[in-house]
Amino acid sequence: MLKEYLDIIINSYQGYFNYLVAEITHPSLHNYVYMLLGVSLFFWGLEASRPWRKDQPLLRQDFFLDGFYMFFNFFLFPLLIFIAVSNLSFALFNRFSALLGVSNLIAVNLAALPKVLQLVIFFICRDFIQFNIHRLLHRSDFLWQFHQVHHSVKQMGFAAHLRFHWMENVFYRSLEFIPLGLLGFGATDFFLVHIFALVIGHSNHTNYRLPLGPLKYIFNNPQMHIWHHAKELPYRYGCNFGISLSIWDYLFKTDYIPKDGRDVPLGFYGDESFPKNFLGQAVFPLFQNKK
Repeated sequence: MLKEYLDIIINSYQGYFNYLVAEITHPSLHNYVYMLLGVSLFFWGLEASRPWRKDQPLLRQDFFLDGFYMFFNFFLFPLLIFIAVSNLSFALFNRFSALLGVSNLIAVNLAALPKVLQLVIFFICRDFIQFNIHRLLHRSDFLWQFHQVHHSVKQMGFAAHLRFHWMENVFYRSLEFIPLGLLGFGATDFFLVHIFALVIGHSNHTNYRLPLGPLKYIFNNPQMHIWHHAKELPYRYGCNFGISLSIWDYLFKTDYIPKDGRDVPLGFYGDESFPKNFLGQAVFPLFQNKK
């Protein structure tokens, strides 16, 4: 049994490394590396041509730090540890389920529905789960120590979307696993929905104004999300927690857009002493939680 788990770990590293090399060396429309690069360049172009905060430099504060976070969280971190741990956890979960006599995790079979409708359901369910995880990151003192990395942004831009502590990968993926598994969604579904959510997430953090009219009550947007990053907040645990969809905030009364937030100060109280570099931010919560 031990050899089986060691093989899972070794194969995970080998498989992901080969995948990453193939992604980098074979550009295509279905290539995540270049899709992420293309989406990022598109929104950077919007910041250059139609900046909302016109006095903010194109190479804003921490631009390259956020670029490294984008590379680390989406490519390097899975290679270092996450892909092996997640595959091992999946194998252990399946073995434990089998011991309990559970052979099929799927509770709701959506296979009979049209594919587009399946993806829409997946997108809505995943976003609702992430909305609640995001609220938890703010309400839990322990989890907030990690989430502070994302809120340490002082000048907002598209790449700030992907500035988050590596532990958030663990929180989100772990808490998403069972509820999404119950709906029977696979890797292809995840990829398509993830790309759509990536575009919205980049948009929400981009330095440009996106008037949505009545659609602002459904989709998150830069004018709404800027208030989530505001240093002065109306509620104890924050506001505007929606990831892709804003409708959850309006339904659960966590919405807050008192005025145009273009020049609202960003951050959190105490961020003056927060580390300014990647390594310091990566280990800071771990030492804080030992106090």
